[in-house]
Order: sequence, then C-alpha cells, then structure tokens
Amino acid sequence: MEPLVGKAVPPALHVMSWNIRRILPAPLTRKADRWDRRSPGMAELLGREAPTLLGAQEALPEQVDFLLRSLGRSYRAVGRGRGADGGGEASPLLYDSTRLSLVSSGQLALSDHPERAGSRSWGNLIPRVVVTATFQDRVTGGRFFAANTHLDHLSARSRRRSVDMILKLAEASGVPTVLTGDLNADARSDTLRALVASGTLEDVWSLAADSGARWGTFPNYRPPRLEGRRLDWVLVSPEIKVLYAAHNPRRYANGWPSDHLPVHAVLIPPEGSAVDDR
Repeated sequence: MEPLVGKAVPPALHVMSWNIRRILPAPLTRKADRWDRRSPGMAELLGREAPTLLGAQEALPEQVDFLLRSLGRSYRAVGRGRGADGGGEASPLLYDSTRLSLVSSGQLALSDHPERAGSRSWGNLIPRVVVTATFQDRVTGGRFFAANTHLDHLSARSRRRSVDMILKLAEASGVPTVLTGDLNADARSDTLRALVASGTLEDVWSLAADSGARWGTFPNYRPPRLEGRRLDWVLVSPEIKVLYAAHNPRRYANGWPSDHLPVHAVLIPPEGSAVDDR
C-alpha cells in the first residue's frame, strides 16, 4: 500500500495529528478497540507515512514507546503524562531528529495554575495539557513553535480558556506556529472560531494549495463519512505555506488503527540560517 503522503522532501515538512486511542483492558472493550488488533495497522501506517512531526493524543507510556519504535531510531519524543506525577495519558510531540533540532520544550497544565502538573480548572474533570517545542529545521534553518493538545470533551468553558492560553503561547513564541490536536470541537464551534479570529492561526485546509477528501475524523471504528464532523486539527501561522492537507481513512487487515483518523499536512515554514552541527 502506497503512503497517503509519505516522507517529506525538503524544504517541506510532513506534520500529523492523531488521537491514537489509549489502551483499555480487553474485557472492557469491543473487538475493534483492542490494542493487539489495532497496533499492527498503526505501526504500518506510521512506517509508511514517516511524518517529520507527529502530535499524538491519548498516548500511554507504553504507547509512546511503541510509536517511537514504529517511526524509527531517529525519532525522539517530548511530553509526559497529564497526571500530577507525570503519568497517565500524554499528548507528546514526536519528531525526526535528523531533520528537526530541538531548541526547547515544555508542558503546561491547561488551568489557572499551568505550572502545577495535574491541576484542573474551568470545568474539566480530568487534567488537560499542552506540550510545546521550538524546533530548528536542520535543512533550511527556519525555526517554528509546535504545540500539541487534547482539549476537554465536556466543558466548553475549558476549551475556550485553553484556546486563549494556547494563543498567548503562540504569540509569545516569536516564530511561526504549528498547532496539532484533538480539539473535541468542530468547524462551527466557538473553539475553532476563537482559534482563528485573531489571525494568529489558520486551519491548514483553508490555506492548502491541494487537499484530499474531507472525512469526519471520529468514525469510532465505523466507515468514515465524507464531510463529517472534524474533531482533529492542524492549524498554522498564516506565514507558513501549506502544500497539502488530508485525512487518512485507510483500514488495515485487522481493522482501523484508532477510533480517530490521522490528519496530515505538508508545510513549508519560512527559512532561516542552517543549523551548524559541528
């Protein structure tokens, strides 16, 4: 099976956002949701697509290790679990270290106390986080700020306050921004309107020179629907050139790798001075 996008050719970067669905005990899940059925297809997809940067959501520690093994030896990850002890579900950023040099990284709770791991505010019952990193492209020298998140599924207030915080981080970074995430919000939501209202970020689909079919990104192990609800997003600063945007509806031998579809974007951030690795 040919990749939908595949490894990026410089100066382009291949960015993915994917809620990979956490592992649950087999007795508590239906057959399609079991990790032993889903993981082979996930490994195959990641091996073929070889994203330069992957923002994953719902990743337990053993799943982060699995993602790194599937992507290859050159990949690294930043981000820890959302709990007070750094455990539990994470929203890591995984990147190809042969292409991207990590300048800095961090993780904040989406709450009134962002430096307090595991803290909750704004109506969300479970902790929510944003993982951030500044990267320098080893080929072009350009720097960009990446943020990855999984917004609350119940509290609209939490989603809106989280968006305000993420936008402030993007604006303070001083470089172009790439945001990946399961935002638990569709195109008509207040969440998306708030994200694009200031002009700091735009949906890659609105900027793309070319695009694939627009599928609903949460088919929940059923055949995806064209023009269905999009809960999963890649948004970028308007100065980033977007060559292609796509959702990936491919099913593998054992079924779909996750209850969500991956989102792909091929981007060209502004160039800078090339990295000197000596």
